[in-house]
Amino acid sequence: MRLSRITAYTSSLLLAAACALTGATAAQADQNAAATGYVALGDSYSSGVGAGNYDSASGDCKRTKRAYPALWAAANSPSSFTFAACAGARTGDVLTKQLGSLGSGTGLVSITVGGNDAGFADVMTTCVLQSESSCLARIAQARAYVDSTLPGNLDKVYSAIDTKAPSARVVVLGYPRFYKLNGSCTSGLTERERAAINDAADYLNTATAKRAADHGFTFGDVTRTFTGHEICSGSAWLHSVNWLNIGESYHPTAAGQSGGYLPVFTSAA
Repeated sequence: MRLSRITAYTSSLLLAAACALTGATAAQADQNAAATGYVALGDSYSSGVGAGNYDSASGDCKRTKRAYPALWAAANSPSSFTFAACAGARTGDVLTKQLGSLGSGTGLVSITVGGNDAGFADVMTTCVLQSESSCLARIAQARAYVDSTLPGNLDKVYSAIDTKAPSARVVVLGYPRFYKLNGSCTSGLTERERAAINDAADYLNTATAKRAADHGFTFGDVTRTFTGHEICSGSAWLHSVNWLNIGESYHPTAAGQSGGYLPVFTSAA
């Protein structure tokens, strides 16, 4: 009699524990299942500057359906899609203007950011218009910023994303190298300048990848998909200097978005 009571009591405890565990697992599964929205954050490399066919409603942000976030959303039909990336955005802009759509239902986030903080546009302007020595000095200044200030700015953005969208998979994408060295270009920048610009892109990517990893995020390296499609390659997926539309200079073309960025993001997502 006593044994049967002990057995029954033990069985009831095990059953209760199993039910509690099953309930917790089911609740977690429901939460994860609900987190299926996609939010695309970042700068012009995510909004799609250079790819053309911009949405007039996006104004100066220059978002386009040819950008990798819109291409991925069209192919994968997330439960919701918020395209918040904006041309010219810095880390501070992402923090103050782009995080409003993040929430418990966000299951996926993509972002490119940091290039504008490091002075990408000014570096290229200096290198195109001034001397080689001025170009190299401006690149050195940008690299110093990447060492001293950018990691802290990235940390603020990544921490905010993690806080606002705790269930999300976050994919941080990098930037391509701009030039094929000893390629088809016969004028413009010197090879030393082109090499220094490529090295600076790698330097920025390395710093960004480290911060992303420290936050548990996935880093998407696009340098491999753009290899063979740099400026001076003869099959460029990047605009060179465009004096008629200066804002598109050194940005991916539509082919760069679909062939360079989209496969990397799709694999990481």
